[in-house]
Amino acid sequence: MPRSSFSIEEVLSLLAETPTRITALTDGLTPAQLRTAPSSDEWSANDVLAHLRSCADMWGDYMRRILAKDRPTIRVVNPRAWIKQTDYLDMEFAPSLRAFTAQRAALLAILEPLSPEDWARTATVTGAGSPLQKAVLDYANRLARHEQPHIKQIERIVSTLRG
Repeated sequence: MPRSSFSIEEVLSLLAETPTRITALTDGLTPAQLRTAPSSDEWSANDVLAHLRSCADMWGDYMRRILAKDRPTIRVVNPRAWIKQTDYLDMEFAPSLRAFTAQRAALLAILEPLSPEDWARTATVTGAGSPLQKAVLDYANRLARHEQPHIKQIERIVSTLRG
């Protein structure tokens, strides 16, 4: 059973590793291969990256908003709805990965110096049922946990493409 939460150090490590792991997994594949799904009901590596970018946009923004304002109220946006407002699915893989890597570096620059009190800062989150209290660490954990199976998904896609 997957862990439900990670320590601050584990979260930072996992978040830092994601772009590097994706880069290593996809090294040497052509743009066409990166847009190729193993089957009609699966995503391509490009689709997975677009999804990860959309989630990082939303959850990273929530963390920044919690840190910028004392106990903000945040109306959540589903990353699957957000992606439709972006060009992520149409972008080529290499520039999209560069943008994801830069975005991750910027997020880590915000998160790494946080004090335990900052990690515990909260927001009231609305738009997905009853209002909830979510902390910076909750969203960082969510992002780190969410990325792990998608990295494995990219690994399976690449393995299939490489035969």
